[in-house]
Amino acid sequence: IRDREENLYISDEALNRISIFSREGEFLSKWGESGDGDGQLNRVSGIAFDPEENIYAADALNHRIQKFTKEGRFLGAFGSFGDGDGELNMPWGVTVDELGDVYVADWRNDRIQKFSADGSFLMKLGSSGDGEGQLNRPTGVEVDADGDIYVADRGNNRVLQFDQTGRYVDRFIGDATLSKIGRSYIQNSARVLRLREMVSLEPQKRRRRPALHYRLRVSPHPGLQERGVPARSRRDHAGTGDAGPHHGLVPGRHQVSLSF
Repeated sequence: IRDREENLYISDEALNRISIFSREGEFLSKWGESGDGDGQLNRVSGIAFDPEENIYAADALNHRIQKFTKEGRFLGAFGSFGDGDGELNMPWGVTVDELGDVYVADWRNDRIQKFSADGSFLMKLGSSGDGEGQLNRPTGVEVDADGDIYVADRGNNRVLQFDQTGRYVDRFIGDATLSKIGRSYIQNSARVLRLREMVSLEPQKRRRRPALHYRLRVSPHPGLQERGVPARSRRDHAGTGDAGPHHGLVPGRHQVSLSF
């Protein structure tokens, strides 16, 4: 994510810290350390700025969301392990809307939870499965200017749209684009090529793994219109690994973008 000065903030999952770089890529600073105390991190994943440029961080294996100043000073935390309202099981993606409410992709609970800025539970959406409005290991969540919610439904290889009340609206599926590394792997693997010849993925229009990344983004695009959805957004899908969102893939090497 970027701040107003265009500095780039990166969640370093393996080192349990946030690293900050200038827009030119020059290293500026870092903060965070391993542990389960206040301000400590265990597999930090998604991060997001609120309107005051405080940072919310998904502290995945501590099953909580922590709030910091952008300089790294601890401000508070909410969430604990479990599947009840307000409880979390490996939270992964996080975003903040224009009002300061926080949305969390609750990965192992197959749902999205919404919290106030102080961590009070507000609502949840989704349940386990592959039907309409159901989720299978969601990894990313974003909210557009109209309050619509977009979820990277990683295990079902799709993006789901919900309205601001949590009502299911639509799903988006499509063809993935592979990175150079992904194309090279497929082209040089006889087994993979043979398997691709034996099955056609095109009629279902499903995304092909491993063309995945960490973030789902929604940005204005006035020319878009798809199946009755208001012409206001371009949607990019992103997800992560299978045994846990932080396993299996190297961030940045695989990416899939869905555009209409």
